[in-house]
Amino acid sequence: MLCYSFIMKTVTIHETKTHLSRLLREVEAGETLIIARGNTPVARLVPFHDGKRRFDALSDLLVRMDETFNDPLEDFAPYMAAENPR
Repeated sequence: MLCYSFIMKTVTIHETKTHLSRLLREVEAGETLIIARGNTPVARLVPFHDGKRRFDALSDLLVRMDETFNDPLEDFAPYMAAENPR
């Protein structure tokens, strides 16, 4: 668990109680926090996932194919004729 502390933000129990609203906003934004008693990590605060898959994060990665994408390629006509003799 300590190996994650250099990647994740670590907060003390006192800081967690004092700034819980702000810390929850960070977690809602995707941050994972380690809650520590002194220098000893005791808990991890992570975003809640309801088990549903979210695809909205990938919406900018969608690829749209041209309407001619499935049209036969003229370059492959000889090969296609060899596979499908009439």
